[in-house]
Amino acid sequence: MLAVLGAAWALLAAAFLAALLLLLLLLRRRAPAVRPGGGGVSGLFQDLIRYGKTKRGCGQRPAWLSLLQVPKRWFTHFYVVSVLWNGFLLIWLFQAEFLRGSLPSWIQHMHRALGRDSQSEDAGNEHFSALLVLLLLWLHSCRRLVECLWTSVFSNGVIHIVQYCFGLGYYIAVGSTVLCQVPTNVRNGKELSVQICWYHIVGVMMYIWASLHQHRCLVILANLRKSKSGKVVSLSHSVPFGDWFERVSCPHYFAELLIYVSMAITLGFHNVTWWCVVMYVLFNQALAAVLSHEFYQKNFSSYPKHRKAFIPFVF
Repeated sequence: MLAVLGAAWALLAAAFLAALLLLLLLLRRRAPAVRPGGGGVSGLFQDLIRYGKTKRGCGQRPAWLSLLQVPKRWFTHFYVVSVLWNGFLLIWLFQAEFLRGSLPSWIQHMHRALGRDSQSEDAGNEHFSALLVLLLLWLHSCRRLVECLWTSVFSNGVIHIVQYCFGLGYYIAVGSTVLCQVPTNVRNGKELSVQICWYHIVGVMMYIWASLHQHRCLVILANLRKSKSGKVVSLSHSVPFGDWFERVSCPHYFAELLIYVSMAITLGFHNVTWWCVVMYVLFNQALAAVLSHEFYQKNFSSYPKHRKAFIPFVF
């Protein structure tokens, strides 16, 4: 396990778990999101965790806070960064694995800084698994970028500048985490022996299944704001129905979790560092799902009571 990297992701997951538990406590007590004027620690907390439609739950906030907001449609930038950065890493790793090249010195320095022993041996099919996961991550980013540009219909919602910067850094960090799962000496001039294992097949199949459902759910959300001809006619929010929306309020968040779980399976189940990433995704997406679930329940009196927020039948 990469001690530094794993600890960083575990700490990040713990922070979002704490934020989720605090939010659930506030909702259970039915406490006002913030005091009039939006001051205090509670107001800052709510402003940092809410975005888009859920920003309405922040109540009245000081006018100067608008200077720290950017349009939610800037989510697109996350995937632009991810496609470019993770595509760059994928090219380097592909060259190192198949063309007997070596990773750049700065990547090797990054490996050592994050706890990877440059002389560590390849555990089983570790190299091919990491290459496959980096490819899946890049394809996921490509799909999400295409959906942001041509499928999704963004409202005039906003996100905090801290959330925006965090999102940009996240997609750089997650790709770098995959790259750090292979030793810096890579193949030492040896050809990569591609051995497709059962967990590669299971992981890729789960990835495809979750990705298809996530796309379907995003199309359903977009169609709520379009006419039958495909023209955008509204930016208001409506209750979605169909596919996994019949069970949960935020199935696209649940699908995101399943996509990262599929990558953990593709790495062979045993990669503790990546499971820490999965735990971060779990708590991060759960936090966003609870806020969206609260929004739907508050604004639509006929909202289906049997729907969970995030995980079908569970949460």
